[in-house]
Amino acid sequence: MGVVVGLGIGVGLLLIGSAFLTPRAAPRPHPRPSAVRRTLDAAGLHRVGTGSMTALSAACGLVAAVLMQVVSRTVPVALAFGAIAAYLPVAVVLGRARRRRRELAEVWPEAVDNLSSAVRAGMSLPDALAGLADRGPEALRPAFADFAADYQLTGRFSECLDRLKERLSDPVGDRVIESLRLAREVGGSDLGRLLRTLSAYLREDARTRSELEARQAWAVNGARLAVAAPWLVLLLLSFQREVVARYASPAGVVVLIGGGVACVTAYRLMLRVGRLPEERRVLA
Repeated sequence: MGVVVGLGIGVGLLLIGSAFLTPRAAPRPHPRPSAVRRTLDAAGLHRVGTGSMTALSAACGLVAAVLMQVVSRTVPVALAFGAIAAYLPVAVVLGRARRRRRELAEVWPEAVDNLSSAVRAGMSLPDALAGLADRGPEALRPAFADFAADYQLTGRFSECLDRLKERLSDPVGDRVIESLRLAREVGGSDLGRLLRTLSAYLREDARTRSELEARQAWAVNGARLAVAAPWLVLLLLSFQREVVARYASPAGVVVLIGGGVACVTAYRLMLRVGRLPEERRVLA
């Protein structure tokens, strides 16, 4: 009996000592998602993989290049339109991400007002967030429904907020979520006042940005038209093979490359000069 007790004490001391003497492995940093992944998430396309997006762009470029080769029988022209077609899926996703960001910015004040009303009615903050799955704006209901399911399964508020941020992938949503996280951790009775102040700020910010974007729209549309015009002319010329065949020469290739570089540079410069300050995601 004494041997068993001594053995148990020795094993226990060994385990205690190993807990202090064994070096702990450093936590691995969370890998930052790629730019394509962040763009897809911002557009709400969480189920679309980066490989699928790359394959779609490559397929569009290949199909356009083959069609233009059949029409014009000029390889440089076909490659130029193939590159343009390969960028089209990216442009569509970027446009979808911008529209989704504007839509969410418009409905967040309503969501914060619902949270404030629920908190004043005596509901806890997690229950108030879960209630947005039924009472919140339509654009936000799926994300908060997933949050309610996560919190019901785990009961870990902070981790559920992290997953909610990933689903939303929205700068305004990041600010709201981090404000709620801070209010939950610090505590106090000023949560209702914080939500009302946040709602007023978000509403004023959305109104100001909407007015500025409306005034900026003419410049953006003009830049797009100026970039598209020469390529539309080239597309029409492609049906005249004697004319478009001149682009198969070295001088024609130089003209195509120079025109493409000039269009991309001028378009990016125009957008940079007239763009509004972009909101960045908080602790993403």
